[in-house]
Amino acid sequence: MAFSTPDYVQSIRIEPQGIEGFLGVPSGASGLVIFAHGSGSGRFSPRNNRVAAALREAGLATLLVDLLRPAEEQDRRNVFDIDLLADRLVAAKRWVAEASVAPQLAIGYFGASTGAGAALRAAYAEPDVGAVVSRGGRPDFAMQVLPEVRAPTLLLVGSLDGPVIDMNERAFDALTCEKRLVIVDGAGHLFEEPGTMDQVIRYATDWFRMHLGSAPRDMRP
Repeated sequence: MAFSTPDYVQSIRIEPQGIEGFLGVPSGASGLVIFAHGSGSGRFSPRNNRVAAALREAGLATLLVDLLRPAEEQDRRNVFDIDLLADRLVAAKRWVAEASVAPQLAIGYFGASTGAGAALRAAYAEPDVGAVVSRGGRPDFAMQVLPEVRAPTLLLVGSLDGPVIDMNERAFDALTCEKRLVIVDGAGHLFEEPGTMDQVIRYATDWFRMHLGSAPRDMRP
């Protein structure tokens, strides 16, 4: 199926890093969520684009950005270079802060897989980040800085993703900020099972709306 975006979603390029992304700012947006993709994924990720579309419908702007340039992706070491990925997220956040298309919006991070570790490292580096959501993530990649992270953090893990549950539980214990760990029943690592991605969308939307300026719906278990 061909990839498509709404008319108000525009392609952007962040210099000097030379990374590209899709920025969508719905009218009256109350905050902006930057996506940190997992290994081997990028701004065309169908799962993250589905989440981003739902966030825009809820009144949140989104930025899906490739944290690596095409040549950099060829070296698998870069995919797991959490410091590099976090630096690129910080660059994206600062680009947003300076861009006239999204002025003064509270910013959050949505991280998947290795991207979750990068998102938490970036939130540690930029303490004004408003919220972090991790989907099937590896927050343990940021274990050393987790006690210093101040952004309210939601960890979403599938009940069938055994080893990653353990990693998230250890990360949850290390966090000292406002936090929540949700284990989504019947979900695997990619949340491909029927209805599981809908739960990710609901939890993520509520968390970001709560912490980036809009009143949330009740966060049901």
